[in-house]
Amino acid sequence: MQDTLFPLLAVVAGYLIGSLSFAVIISRLMGLSDPRSYGSGNPGATNVLRSGNKKAAILTLLFDALKGYLPVLAVLLWGGSLGLGEGTAALVGLAAFLGHLWPVFFKFEGGKGVATAAGVLLAINPLLGGATLLTWLIIAYFSRYSSLAAIVSALFAPFYQMLIWGAGPVVLTVGVMGLLLVWRHEANIKKLLNGTESKLGQKAGAAVPAGSSKKHPHGQGYQARGHSHHHSSKKGKKS
Repeated sequence: MQDTLFPLLAVVAGYLIGSLSFAVIISRLMGLSDPRSYGSGNPGATNVLRSGNKKAAILTLLFDALKGYLPVLAVLLWGGSLGLGEGTAALVGLAAFLGHLWPVFFKFEGGKGVATAAGVLLAINPLLGGATLLTWLIIAYFSRYSSLAAIVSALFAPFYQMLIWGAGPVVLTVGVMGLLLVWRHEANIKKLLNGTESKLGQKAGAAVPAGSSKKHPHGQGYQARGHSHHHSSKKGKKS
């Protein structure tokens, strides 16, 4: 019974920890708008950055990574006495990742899981996590597209594991996370192909879809900047 009970409890705990949507939690604590209400609508660090609050974005990134890192690390450090090995650690990491995508505490409306997946990889294999993060940084630096960097990194990660460290439960976990990451970026892929994807650091207002415009009180569209009225007329001047 214990052979299945402890792994099951560990996986459930990993999912519940992953279900903590820190983009929403931190935004609420800091008095910011819900990240699901602006920009891409994604509750993640990149979208929180579009609010203009870098501190909130950094905290979101950190805690989203930690919720993937800590459960896996706990299994690797203390799970041995309970019969929990690398396979269980990989499943716990996958559960935390799934919790971020479909959080039970937030109506199963989660983010795309990039930071959480990075935390999982760093805990399972620091070198694999480092190689994947380096891939993300290189692509993000040259392209300025967080989504493109995430997609490329997600595709490369399972190959890094397989080619350098061999097959095993980690490859399966990394492969599943990679496929889900690419799937969650489907809308971003379309925007990248259309040239309408938002770049890193772009404010939320700039992410409003083309064609949408706020309405002027008089019923006509207007621009946010440089708006002026020209209703005055010179009285008494005859033609």
